[in-house]
Amino acid sequence: MIVLAMAAPTSAIDGGASGGAAAARGDDQPAVLFGDGGIFAQITNVMLFIIGAISVIMIIIGGLRYILSGGDSANVSAAKDPILYAIVGVIIALLAYAAVNFITGTFSEGGWFTGGGGGATNF
Repeated sequence: MIVLAMAAPTSAIDGGASGGAAAARGDDQPAVLFGDGGIFAQITNVMLFIIGAISVIMIIIGGLRYILSGGDSANVSAAKDPILYAIVGVIIALLAYAAVNFITGTFSEGGWFTGGGGGATNF
């Protein structure tokens, strides 16, 4: 009779589910999802940069169209719209950034859900 035995990694056995998750994570994958160095913070920073760059380009284009309008009211109105929309887009992006940072801050270590927020209602 032949018996095959496989030894499980000790980190998965000793560490429970978190040890198994750490063993399954690849070397190039981030270990932290929330917080300052987390993947969500990196994604929101990149998206905020892209939105900011597009907004600056649209403000420049709208400014050039405004200068080149020659006083024609239809062209002036058409030139003001991209500037207004770019400014509103930046405001919405900053509010979304603040909301994402607030939400990810609650899930990070020391946040409300992990018991670091103080008070008797923490989970």
